Order: sequence, then C-alpha cells, then structure tokens
Amino acid sequence: MQLANIDRDQLLSFKPEVEKKYADLKAQGLKLDLTRGKPSAEQLDFAVDLLSLPGKNFTAADGTDTRNYGGLTGIADIRNIWSEIIGVAPENIVCGDASSLNMAFDLVTWAYTFGTNDSAKPWAAEAAEAAEQGEKLKWICPVPGYDRHHTITEHFGFEMITVDLLEDGPDLDQVRELVKDPLVKGMWAVPMFSNPTGTLYSEDVCRELASLEAAAPDFRIVWDNAYVVHTLTEEFPPVYDVLGFAAEAGNPNRFWCMSSTSKITQAGSGVAFFASSEENLDWWKRHAIVRGIGPNKVNQLAHAQFFGDAEGVRALMRKHAGSLAPKFRAVVEILEERLGGLGVAEWTDPAGGYFISVNVVEGTAGRVVELAKEAGVALTGAGSTFPLKQDPKDQNLRLAPSMPEPEQVRLAMDGFATCVLLAAIEAVEAGA
Repeated sequence: MQLANIDRDQLLSFKPEVEKKYADLKAQGLKLDLTRGKPSAEQLDFAVDLLSLPGKNFTAADGTDTRNYGGLTGIADIRNIWSEIIGVAPENIVCGDASSLNMAFDLVTWAYTFGTNDSAKPWAAEAAEAAEQGEKLKWICPVPGYDRHHTITEHFGFEMITVDLLEDGPDLDQVRELVKDPLVKGMWAVPMFSNPTGTLYSEDVCRELASLEAAAPDFRIVWDNAYVVHTLTEEFPPVYDVLGFAAEAGNPNRFWCMSSTSKITQAGSGVAFFASSEENLDWWKRHAIVRGIGPNKVNQLAHAQFFGDAEGVRALMRKHAGSLAPKFRAVVEILEERLGGLGVAEWTDPAGGYFISVNVVEGTAGRVVELAKEAGVALTGAGSTFPLKQDPKDQNLRLAPSMPEPEQVRLAMDGFATCVLLAAIEAVEAGA
C-alpha cells in the first residue's frame, strides 16, 4: 500500500464526499470500540451454566476431592478432553489457571531466572555476559503478531527481531538464518488463526520449525495455540503434532505448547494447558511446586462436566462461530464495498480467530487511529502488532469486531473506512 500505486486523481475525486462523511460521522457522537478481542455478552452467556458446576459433587474420576490441596498437574478429567482437542497424550499435558498467557509468562520467567533443562546457565546470566559485549539475548517475533507476547519479551529486555508472517506461517528463510545465532533463545508462534491475521501454519512449516538447526541448545518455540478451536465456520482445521515432529527430528524439547478455555467459557477464569516433552514437564514441575501447591481443581472439574467430552467443546465453539461470523462478514463486506479496488488498503478474511488485519497506505496507520478517535471509534493503536509498538511502515492495524453488536460493527466499520480514505487523501496531497 504505497502512494506510488494509487490512482491519485481518482482518490482526490472522492475528497468532497469523504470529508462530508467524516463530518457526519463526528456529528453522531459515537462511542464504539474495536480495540480488544473480548467475547461479547452473548458469547459469555453460552457458558453461564458452568457457573453452577460442579454442584455438590467435587470428586474427580480418579476419586480426588478437588476441593483440597495438591494435584500439581491438574485432574485427568479435563486433561483427557484437551488431549483430544490439541492432539497430545494426556501425560504430556499439565493444567493451570486462567490463560495461556499466564503459562507463557511463567515459562520465560523461569528460564530467565533458572535456565531451562537444556541451558548451561540461567538466561539472565547469559544476558549479563552478552551485555558486556554490547549484545542482548534475542527473540524472534513473526509480524504482525500478538502484542501481549511482545510485551513479555520486552519486559525481560530481549532484542526482538521481526520476521514476516506469510500465508502459511513465518518466513522460514528468515528464521533459518536467525537461529544460527546462539543468542537467539526463542520464537513466538500462534499457529492456528494467528493474532491478528488469522493465519494457519501449514504442516510443512510446522515440520520445518521442529527440525531447525538452532545454535542455542535451549532454543524454544512458544507455541500458543490460544485459538485452536476458534473457527468461524463449521470446520475445525487439523492440529499438527509438533511435539511428535520435534521428537522425530531430534529436538524433543523444542516446543512449549499452550492453550486455554479463556475465550471458550468465562474469560479470565478458565483452565490453562501446557503441553510439552517429558523433560520439559519435569523442569516445569520443579518450579511450579515452589510457586504454588496446585491449581484450581474445582474449576477444572466444572469445565470437564460442562464440556462432557471433546465434541462438547466443538459444539460450544460452533455457537461462538454463529455469534462471531456475521460480525466478521460485516467487516469484510464494508471494507470491500468502501475500499475495494482503490489501492488504499488490503485486509485478511480469516476463517477463525478474533481479529482482522488491515494494511493501509504506508505512513498513515497512526493518522487513521487519530481520525477514528476524534470521530468516536476506538481502534487498537498503530504499531501494536509489532515489538515495542513500532511498525516501521506505520501501516498495519488490527480490528477486533467480537464485542460490539452487529449493527455497531457495521457503523464502526463504515466510519473506519472513511478514516482510511481521508488519511490516504491527506497523504496524496502531502506528497503532491
């Protein structure tokens, strides 16, 4: 989306109409929000019956009284269900509280403080040694990507190196070159319905990531499968066995896989899952037992009873798809209707997840956000999908249509399109 590719005369011919639309938009006094990917009230109501469980029966299938202490790895009832969802043996899964983000933060924290089971020393010690040479530990970040992931590695002072996220996953040519550096300790990955593009990593990409020759023996890929069942259709894409791929390639400890029920049942009070090799799980247990005596097993039992089985999870997610899909269709329809063929924007049309990624004319994303804010439409800040919130092209924006009502989505998107056009017109005029 560059100015050189835009039909300048055609775009400027729209200026009077666009300026009028923008004035009308501001006059409406709107308060619309497309910032965070939160479930709507309707979606949260799908799991309201969960709140009455487990009733008066607190006993897990193996006889465990879930009200008591212990059970560091979580109860088998929910592990067995999630085993089928993510395609990992139950014994390679542990359950925690809340969300996959909590799990990811713990893993990076413990590796930094104590080192991993494959580390010669704590990452913090390596970081100190690197600093003496004017270097930093490094982390690979496919972009556009998830801002909360970037915030974790930013928090620990990693140099975050971006690679392009392609239609089937991260650019492997870029990744192969980067992992030759022993200071590169890890990579973020959202392999299914990536935030914000909706990308599905292909099997070939998954196998290649599993078999990469990394200079750092403790190189880890944080495989955050937060959207593993978040389809917008009736179909659920295949879940690739990256743990198996990695073991076959001689890198059994390569992946830290995680998932959760956070946007499936009640956001923020779900069950989190960490799946990995036996060695990685033993390492996790050594630190987790110090952090706490055990997770919320009552909540785990409630979830197991509510779902019943893996098909119960899928049935619930089809309800979510029924709520979300019309909103996503509205976004794409309005973008196509208002901006299609003008060369001022391109966007994803995902089959799942919570977001739509939009690229606008280079140098105008921040201006689009500013114009939208003045008109009462809140957007996620420009640059949010890049480390340190610095998009070098000032081009990418993330839309989150899940929370507003459908008619509000259409109203907000019409306003968004107007702001994209106005910002493009301003850019064309400034470059004249």
